[in-house]
Amino acid sequence: MMKDRQQPPALRVVMKEARRAIRPLIWFSGGINVLMLTGALYMLQVYHRVLSSHSLETLVMLSLMAAAALAAMAGLEVVRGRLLATVGSWMNARLAPVLLTASVEYAASAPGHANARPLRDLDQVRNFFTSPGIFPILDAPWAPLFFAAIFVMHPWLGWLALCGGIVLFALAVLNEYLTRKPLTEAANAQSRAYVQAEAAIRNAEVVQAMGMLKPLLEGWKAQQDEANKGQVLAANRGGVIAAIARCHRLALQMAILGLGAYLVLRNEASPGIMISASILMGRALSPVEQAIGTWKATVGARAAYRRLTAVAGEHREATPVLPLPRPKGRFEAENLMLARQGGEHILKGISFRLNPGEAMALIGPSGAGKTSLARILAGAWRPSAGRALLDGMDVAQWAAEDRGHYVGYLPQDIELFAGTVSENICRFANVNPAVFNKVVKAAQLAGVHELIKGLPKGYATEIGESGAVLSGGQRQRIGLARALYGDPALIILDEPNSNLDREGEDALIAALGAVKAAGTTIILIAHRPNIMDKVDKILVLNRGQQDLFGSRDHVFNELAARIRPVTQIPASPMPEISTAVIGTGNGPRPSSKRTSRQSALSTTVVANQA
Repeated sequence: MMKDRQQPPALRVVMKEARRAIRPLIWFSGGINVLMLTGALYMLQVYHRVLSSHSLETLVMLSLMAAAALAAMAGLEVVRGRLLATVGSWMNARLAPVLLTASVEYAASAPGHANARPLRDLDQVRNFFTSPGIFPILDAPWAPLFFAAIFVMHPWLGWLALCGGIVLFALAVLNEYLTRKPLTEAANAQSRAYVQAEAAIRNAEVVQAMGMLKPLLEGWKAQQDEANKGQVLAANRGGVIAAIARCHRLALQMAILGLGAYLVLRNEASPGIMISASILMGRALSPVEQAIGTWKATVGARAAYRRLTAVAGEHREATPVLPLPRPKGRFEAENLMLARQGGEHILKGISFRLNPGEAMALIGPSGAGKTSLARILAGAWRPSAGRALLDGMDVAQWAAEDRGHYVGYLPQDIELFAGTVSENICRFANVNPAVFNKVVKAAQLAGVHELIKGLPKGYATEIGESGAVLSGGQRQRIGLARALYGDPALIILDEPNSNLDREGEDALIAALGAVKAAGTTIILIAHRPNIMDKVDKILVLNRGQQDLFGSRDHVFNELAARIRPVTQIPASPMPEISTAVIGTGNGPRPSSKRTSRQSALSTTVVANQA
């Protein structure tokens, strides 16, 4: 079923719902800041009432009232902190699946750019909600309350506090201006360093075997040095601004005490007003000073949110889809085109049609676009133009969770996941008896059942990250079983025999024959002639264009007719040419009794280049 394109983006929905927490946060912050006046009022009342009246009862009652107000303030702070933590956790629960989906889809459409940065960004935003960095943002709007209280005590004190607050705010703006650029550059360099480190770890075998660690380490260290340089520069500038702000606040407190003392000497204010004004001014300026100290975290959270907007700003939450009935397997490609970001075309005008139960081989020289076409046909990539239709349904628009039930796909790079053999074959569905029976059926169909039984724990064997404990051939055969799981209507296999030995290739050929007889439509990329006996049609690609398409015999005859005038090649060495051009896997060398169809296939590259 097609996804609902009218559904609003998930990030917008979540932020709109998160705004519901703003009103209680405002009220809690307002209550906390009002109760912050307790200290100043207590001091003022002690000077005015207790000391003048020498009343112990008044002191006790004022102390009890102040203690109750402080307890209420502590309770409000606890509630506010829990509310922020709940909002952060709720945002993570809502957005993490969306971001992971967006990252997977982006990685599938842009190989080599896979990373989990959006999830780290979400963690950074969530952590900011529970860190001290957000409190200045919540408390700053209430600073006028304290300035107003100071003005009530005496206008001169109010103007002094207000002018000092303006200077401190200017320092905060200057801190933002001086640290924004180095912090942004440092974050970008750190991101590049993470990507390089992840790539080195992911390809550790090649790095160690070929001695590539030192040059990779130098490149990684250059990015780290750039990140450290930006962070140090921002820290130095921020440290200077923070020191100036701290000194300014202390000097301002001394100034307001001095001015208060002057007013007391002139009998225009009481000692209580002098002390209370100092306390209130410190509270009024506290959010600005805290903002300067936590500015790095604030900038980081803001940048992380912008990146989230760029990645998932238009991505929608997954919604339940109504499953479509199992397709019969009729497949049609309509003028498929695929272009790189720069505009260069990888595929141009690919069109063909397959009936249920037909098998098509996709052949052509390296770089012809075979794997790119297979990814479009499987729904992993979206074409720049045209459509790939399975029973009339565009696979690019079909919800993946529904389409995946009817499509089996074995990529060129066999991608297995950490888990058991059975979990990988059933595509990580909940393994119950019914699912396990399907797993065994798929393994038997792929001819890998006996191999799996020979593993230490059989189907419960943990295969490690990317199937690390398995050989290349074992991974490919288990990947084939995964593609065959659930009786799919369409199977797309990208070089399914590239890592197979004779036994594995025989099992593959038997599996293709069985699923073809069951009515499953098959599309496979092949480089070995011995698998061609199972195909009905052949599509020849050359430089991204459709060169030939038709029945197997028609295409073979056309290729043979093309190759004769191109070059005079003796009949006897033909198997050797096929070995050099086609036989690039680990399978046996072809025999000298090759048919004319196989000889035509073996010279496809020569014909295309001619």
